[in-house]
Amino acid sequence: MSKIFDEIKQKVAELEADVKKFDDGNNAAGGRVRKAMQDLKKLAQDLRQEVLTVKEARTAKK
Repeated sequence: MSKIFDEIKQKVAELEADVKKFDDGNNAAGGRVRKAMQDLKKLAQDLRQEVLTVKEARTAKK
């Protein structure tokens, strides 16, 4: 689970420069931001599913 979370943190860190570039008027950076956010959405969904799976497994043991 922490592997996915580490990927999310890394993606956000990489994205920071492009967000600043977009704020400064670079429209191409906006496209990169949108793609990275789509990747983050997938990673977030993967993390949510993994948390749910672990939670269900813990509950089943009780």
